[in-house]
Amino acid sequence: MIDFIEHTVLPYFGIKSCDAKVSPLGNGHINDTFLVRWSEGELVLQRINTQVFKTPDALVENAQKIAEHLEKKCSSDAYSLSVVKPLRTEKGLLAVDLGEEGFWRAINYLAHSHSIDVVSCEDEAFSAAKAFGHFSSALSDFDATELKDVIPQFHHLPGRIEQLQSAVNANEHARLDSCLEWVDFALSQQDLLQELSKLSSVLPIRTCHNDTKINNMLYDKRDMSSLAIIDLDTCMKGHLMYDFGDMVRTFTSPEEEDSTALESVCVRESIFAAICRGYLSELGTVLSDDEKNSLWLGARVICLMIGVRFLTDHLNGDVYFNIHHKNHNLERAANQFTLYKSLLEQQTKLKAYFN
Repeated sequence: MIDFIEHTVLPYFGIKSCDAKVSPLGNGHINDTFLVRWSEGELVLQRINTQVFKTPDALVENAQKIAEHLEKKCSSDAYSLSVVKPLRTEKGLLAVDLGEEGFWRAINYLAHSHSIDVVSCEDEAFSAAKAFGHFSSALSDFDATELKDVIPQFHHLPGRIEQLQSAVNANEHARLDSCLEWVDFALSQQDLLQELSKLSSVLPIRTCHNDTKINNMLYDKRDMSSLAIIDLDTCMKGHLMYDFGDMVRTFTSPEEEDSTALESVCVRESIFAAICRGYLSELGTVLSDDEKNSLWLGARVICLMIGVRFLTDHLNGDVYFNIHHKNHNLERAANQFTLYKSLLEQQTKLKAYFN
């Protein structure tokens, strides 16, 4: 792969193979990401997973539109974070489509950047939530309908439940018996579906990040201040309750999302409170009352839905998320369902932080 990148992909960006050093970067589930360094600079190169993102041109076009908007905000001192933006090829294109050999795009690399996978303290949660809130606030005057849906109905719990039911009915890889307890649990959450149907119909459409994991906010490792919001692949129109929910999902547990130490998987109340403070400090005057009321729902929906997606992929033979060992997606699903249960057990205390 590295040799192919050096000799075939990099020349499109005007980089000579003899002058480049390519190394894997990050631990994303979907795309293949590399750091490229050469005598004149550095960049991040990605091969987009076109099995997941079936319209990759739309993905890079969305990212370009968002970067342009945020750069304008920066020029008027209305956005204080660094902007991750596409880098064009020598022919001025946003990506290189090599067919079966991959769809490749480059973005700028931010020096001194640092990411974390598990939040260790309230300050980390507060600063990251504030950064994601700042990102959404800066995009609150961007016309979300300009963005194309790169994954239609991405955050659509009823559809995800239907996909799980289809995977159960097919049981193509004979894995159902090993996870039947979790399947029954997921399919039993009908009250949440009814609550979602009632509230989502009154929410405004916003530009959403749709993947607000803790490692999609970069810190400046020199002082651990917020540096940038990254991974704009799933930026689409939608409801901000899902961005809030994904922060709760990825910030509050002391365990990583594939940890099998389920006895330690829980929602840390102090971290949840820090998320609320940070996010609302940037969006408190932007969100409608209905949106503020939807945040608690978003937290529950996302935790359940990601668990459902992991479980569905396990039943389907691990065709969506990258896995590193047998039953990896099942372990992830159990982790997320355990976190969802923790939310329900603490709901009286946690809901108080929205007041």
